[in-house]
Amino acid sequence: MLHEGDLTKTTLRTPRAAAVAGIVFGVMLLLSLWLLRISIPAEPLASNAWLGDHARVIAVALSLIPLTGIAFLWLIGVVRDRLGEREDRLFATVFLGSGLLFLAMLFAAAAVASAALIVFSDTSEAVDLRTFAFARVLISDLINVYATKMAGAFMFSTSTVVIYTGFAPRYIGFLGYGLGLLLLFGSQLFQWSFFVFPAWVILLSAHILAADLRRQSPVRTPNY
Repeated sequence: MLHEGDLTKTTLRTPRAAAVAGIVFGVMLLLSLWLLRISIPAEPLASNAWLGDHARVIAVALSLIPLTGIAFLWLIGVVRDRLGEREDRLFATVFLGSGLLFLAMLFAAAAVASAALIVFSDTSEAVDLRTFAFARVLISDLINVYATKMAGAFMFSTSTVVIYTGFAPRYIGFLGYGLGLLLLFGSQLFQWSFFVFPAWVILLSAHILAADLRRQSPVRTPNY
């Protein structure tokens, strides 16, 4: 008979916990990135009038980033615990390291954006356009170069775990390889390439959740 503590620990280790965390992470990251994309102009030297026009939308998008990070950490923790003894040290290091570096780059970009927003809202004087151009280029590099590359490395390591452990269909692993290559070597060519990572995490998490629900659903025998 399981004690209450053992039952709680077993519940936290179920694939459903990782799947829910992955879906929450993907949806919130997609939403925050989409809000930022439609609010910030593509030209680095554009007028800073967009800060006043979309300040509230940008603030909402930035407020989602910390919650996104918490969900991502939960996903990493549950997946590692789920693998247990099957976890390979090499891929575990890449998996954990790339995930943490991805979050670090994402949080750094959000902090720079938040600082620019606060400076604009608190000052009554004209803001130097070059200052905001620098901030925008820095944010773009942190997200589109460094965070995206780490997301690609995370997809590679996770896809390898998927293929060798079989906790998800192999096609999701091979798809992760292809999309990871896109993020590693071609992210600068596609403006919306960063959206690939959360979309893939949602796909992986949705399958894990569906498989877990099917496995736990009771089998009904017909009555004759």
